[in-house]
Amino acid sequence: MSELRRSLRVVPEEISRKRIPHVPTRGGRPEVALVPSDEYKRFHRLQEEDVLARFDRLTERMASRNQA
Repeated sequence: MSELRRSLRVVPEEISRKRIPHVPTRGGRPEVALVPSDEYKRFHRLQEEDVLARFDRLTERMASRNQA
């Protein structure tokens, strides 16, 4: 985190323009992941699509079992 504070001017440019993600650590452990905003949005879309697909499979299984 200290490194992030020191390089606050450079890091956003590296993330957004150069597409270099950053993972600041505290005590050697990752704290957060800084990625370009479009990648963040894509991740959330994929996560939402996965949840919806799982829900669809569940409703199909329930319908199948209810028919029997």
